[in-house]
Amino acid sequence: MSLSSVFNIAGSGMSAQTTRLNTVASNIANAETVSSSIDQTYRARHPVFATMFQGGQAGGGDSLFQNQDAAGQGVQVLGVVEDQSNLEARYLPNHPAADAKGYVYYPNVNVVEEMADMISASRSFQTNAEMMNTAKTMMQKVLTLGQ
Repeated sequence: MSLSSVFNIAGSGMSAQTTRLNTVASNIANAETVSSSIDQTYRARHPVFATMFQGGQAGGGDSLFQNQDAAGQGVQVLGVVEDQSNLEARYLPNHPAADAKGYVYYPNVNVVEEMADMISASRSFQTNAEMMNTAKTMMQKVLTLGQ
């Protein structure tokens, strides 16, 4: 693995964390939306990440620890899934969005968890950006070795 691959790995991490921040923003924006039907109520969304591994290893099966030796090539977003936990039903018969029984349905978004997720995604993005800066500095130092 070369030093230049750090940029691709960190870039994939930054892209994944951007997706995570976008889903958090969507969840928080819809946290107080209401509906008269369970089927039409907004459900929290969460991204699903997976590690990308290096394709073919040189030397085939020479290593006893081939699976453990596989270097990660970054992260990929497999998709965004809806949270299937229960929605909150409130009895508000005078609400304009109430159903025939007087219930209004609120999303299953926990704003406190979303804020913690936002902070985590933001810090992870910052860490990946710092990793790119460190790799850039190291490459610049390599170029000055011959002087």
